[in-house]
Amino acid sequence: MAIRGAEPGTARPRRQGPDELVPSRYALRIGEIDVLVVSDGVLPLPTAMLAHNADPAVRAAWLNDMFLPADAFDWPLNVVVVRSGGQTVLLDAGLGLDPNLDLPRAGQVAKRLEAAGIDLASVTDVVLTHMHMDHIGGLLVDGVKARLRPDLRIHVAAAEVEFWEAPDFSHTSMPPGFPTALRSSATRFMHEYRGYLRPFEEEAEVAPGVVVHRTGGHTPGHSVVRLASGNDRLTFAGDAVFPVGFEQPEWHNGFEHDPEEAARVRIRLLRELATTGETLVATHLPFPSVGRVARDGDAFRWVPAFWDY
Repeated sequence: MAIRGAEPGTARPRRQGPDELVPSRYALRIGEIDVLVVSDGVLPLPTAMLAHNADPAVRAAWLNDMFLPADAFDWPLNVVVVRSGGQTVLLDAGLGLDPNLDLPRAGQVAKRLEAAGIDLASVTDVVLTHMHMDHIGGLLVDGVKARLRPDLRIHVAAAEVEFWEAPDFSHTSMPPGFPTALRSSATRFMHEYRGYLRPFEEEAEVAPGVVVHRTGGHTPGHSVVRLASGNDRLTFAGDAVFPVGFEQPEWHNGFEHDPEEAARVRIRLLRELATTGETLVATHLPFPSVGRVARDGDAFRWVPAFWDY
């Protein structure tokens, strides 16, 4: 893995505005594949969402040990741009700008892709790890659809599409309003983009060395994306892994529609990544979310990559 820290391929960086006080994109290469991690901003949520099946005192102790606030903290939101074989692939699309939600520090993807010199019209494919609103909302922002290619392919598991026809929230533990917002965004997305969808059953090769695999768990069609070129490997894990999931992989996240299966998926994935040593990126790990997984007794340890300037 070659971490470069600059813009990939032919992207032409533009000066970030004065409101951009921290880095919001980070580039690396996986063999011959260009990868750009882009921050969509942060989403403030209650800390109970991290582990609604954990003893509150144990959860509070973990937060304290991590120097995190007890009641609410900012969940990172990351998307990834991949260039391989002449294709430009967007892995997830961020939160977008829901006027019914007061989330001013999220929904930055379109602006930050533009700042990185990436034209939305150059995107040939979109892969959705699942259809929660923080993964599809960027495609619902006013004006975005008109800038996309008419032959754009959106890859999503068939099981995910079927699930959102009549979603079941009975095993989730979300803040008030979120189930309604999730259902609404998925319904609108299907109305806007059904003709662009390329559903797959278990896996599909999207571009050379870019393969999406359905895992289930977080949602029935939740998927991860595996990149492979030469001897390099990277997994974009979507919502299979959260910051607490390394030390406490059996804690249930409030957005998981099948928490027990999600924990099994997480443990299986972390075991594999700890064995292979390949690079991991995930939606809700702190930006730039590039690192590896190590074993730590019966659990795991997140090892962030050193930034390359």
